[in-house]
Amino acid sequence: MSRLVLTVIGDDRAGFVETLAEAITVHGGNWEQSQMAELAGQFAGIVVVTVPNERADELRAALGELDGLMEVTAHPGVEEPGVPPETWSHLRIDLIGSDHPGIVRDVSAALARHGLSIESMATERRDAPMAGGRLFEAHLLVRVPPGVDPSDVRDDLERVASELFVDLTIGEA
Repeated sequence: MSRLVLTVIGDDRAGFVETLAEAITVHGGNWEQSQMAELAGQFAGIVVVTVPNERADELRAALGELDGLMEVTAHPGVEEPGVPPETWSHLRIDLIGSDHPGIVRDVSAALARHGLSIESMATERRDAPMAGGRLFEAHLLVRVPPGVDPSDVRDDLERVASELFVDLTIGEA
């Protein structure tokens, strides 16, 4: 079986996912995992599919025919997904504060300094209910490699949060 990672984007409309799912199924593919969302009027996502090796090129060609409805790019995936060793721990990081440029950059830089890997990240902007303006909110799940002291990571993230004027919550996941 071939594993493909599809990146998908197009105008948000009813039937978007169904059109993609139909093309995958008709060509022998199996929809394994996805993350999709409407963002700024576009529907975007990442989908992992498996397809019999002899039908992978056929599926890629069919996905190319969806151009005009959506843009789909097929990337080769790893046959056996890499799983971090069980000795890796996880941290859940939640932050919220007044929106301004640089929040994601500064938080991700702190994570990279400690060798942490982001497993998932969801962010959004929303109206501040009482104060006016916009709030930025982020929720991350990160993998902590063996030998990294989570308290060092916590200290660094708390320093960054104070510089960014955001509230930060860190917990084990």
